[in-house]
Amino acid sequence: MRVTAAVLDRPGEPLALRDVELGPPRPDEVLVRLSAVGICATDLEFATFFEAPAVLGHEGAGIVERVGDRVTSVAPGDHVALSFTSCGRCRPCLTGSPGYCLRFDALNFSGRRPDGSSAVSLGGTEINAHFLGQSAFADHVVAPERAVVPIGKDADLTLAGPFGCGFQTGAGGVLNVLRPSPGSSIAIFGAGSVGIASVLAAALSGCTTVAVVDLNAERLATARSLGATHGVTGGEGAAEELRSIAPDGFDFVLETTGRADVLRTGVEALAPLGHCGVIGVGPSAEMSFDWRSVLNGRTITGIIGGGAIPQVFVPELLRLHAAGRFPVHEIVARFPFERIGDAVDAAKSGTVGKAVLTF
Repeated sequence: MRVTAAVLDRPGEPLALRDVELGPPRPDEVLVRLSAVGICATDLEFATFFEAPAVLGHEGAGIVERVGDRVTSVAPGDHVALSFTSCGRCRPCLTGSPGYCLRFDALNFSGRRPDGSSAVSLGGTEINAHFLGQSAFADHVVAPERAVVPIGKDADLTLAGPFGCGFQTGAGGVLNVLRPSPGSSIAIFGAGSVGIASVLAAALSGCTTVAVVDLNAERLATARSLGATHGVTGGEGAAEELRSIAPDGFDFVLETTGRADVLRTGVEALAPLGHCGVIGVGPSAEMSFDWRSVLNGRTITGIIGGGAIPQVFVPELLRLHAAGRFPVHEIVARFPFERIGDAVDAAKSGTVGKAVLTF
């Protein structure tokens, strides 16, 4: 079938709407007509170097149109969110940690199915797709069953997509990995959509000190309105201000920016025996710390996908949202798909918390 997709023609160039060909779902795949897709910082980062031409996007939500003959978890007409995929057979997958699948990079970032093929073609030539199990910058996608999350038909499909990545990642980093006890203190670096989801999760956990660090004053104000107890302007002076908030150090830190200098500040802001979660994908390829920072019993943990099983955790978050306890809708700005360039610019500039494209 012919579908409309936002194609990355060359790394670093704006995405362009193109008519592409989408093949039928294989036995373990699902064809989904998308209602909306969020724009994530990971999309923006990979667009600078991913092998093109390619279709990115990985926060999709929509309605199932067709399923392969081995698919059992969804049927045509079901409402779904999309998340990352995994092999389902390795030890991490079998023990409930699909985000740490031994084949995670190959399955999510190669641009191809495991056999090297692609469901998406441009001008008769297969192009890279299958990004994080989806390549959802298109009005239809073919996704493996393991990337498909059934959700209730009462869920808002124009909001549900980011639950499969950004909101799941931030909330899960707190609820599934750090697991702060009531009365704990936490510092969250970055007040984008992942950071805001972390703030809401920290409030759900009963943290009494929730400090958020960001360079954007509007984002800090939003974080304060959604449960942060302190807003700290990043850069010079941030470390000193954090010490004034928690003189003995924070029990927990969550780093969402992907910057090595920010992570180092976060680790040094921990109390002895404190725990730092590292989420961000960004400009820094390496990280470094003073020996003393680690010898003080501090733990540094990398986090993918919020340490979650998406088919379990995404519906849980949607139920929390429906109950008014996870109000991420307050940071969402919707754009029609044909305005993807405006949405990308807004996401890059930080003028919106979470840009969502609607079809």
